[in-house]
Parts: sequence; C-alpha cells; structure tokens
Amino acid sequence: MSTTTIRLDEDLRVRVAHAAEITGKSPHAFIVEAVVRLLEQAEAEEELHQVAQKRWANLLETGKSVAWSDLKEYVGARAAGREAARPRARNPGAQRAETRKSSRAAD
Repeated sequence: MSTTTIRLDEDLRVRVAHAAEITGKSPHAFIVEAVVRLLEQAEAEEELHQVAQKRWANLLETGKSVAWSDLKEYVGARAAGREAARPRARNPGAQRAETRKSSRAAD
C-alpha cells in the first residue's frame, strides 16, 4: 500500500479528528472511508451520465420515446406489485405527420 500525504488546515484537521472519534474510527480510517465514498459517488454519476448520453443519442437517432403518462402508470403498477405490460416506444413526430397525411386524404 502506498502512502499519500494530504495537507489539512487546522480547522479541518480538528473537524476530521472529532468526526472520527464520534464514529469510533481513527482519523486515517475516517479519511479513507470518505475518499472511497466520494469515489463511488463520482463513478456512479459518470456511469449515469454515460447511460443518459446513450439514451439521448438513441432518442435523436430514432425519435422514439415513451410517453410520461404510460411510464408513470407502468412504474406505479410495478411498484404496487402488479403485473404490467411495458410501455411501447412511440415516435410523436412521425405520428403527427401521419395524422396530418390522413386528414388531408380525407378532405
């Protein structure tokens, strides 16, 4: 295991020592745990951003999305323990264009 030196101002050092004492840890263990938690949070956020970027790219490419009302109903049913059909993706732009074509043809 390697050693890393960090410089803490006196106020922060006292706060860390106090928090470590309250939690029954050494200041070293407290700092290491804090670093691990912050790393895990940063990694989870990065993973979330990557998933969001992929989904955004897919939306831009296909134009398909799930209506909020359909998703809300689905998630509510699943949270309540009920079986529910997954909502279908739709392309609102294509549906509007198709509706306009249909209404013109009927005129």
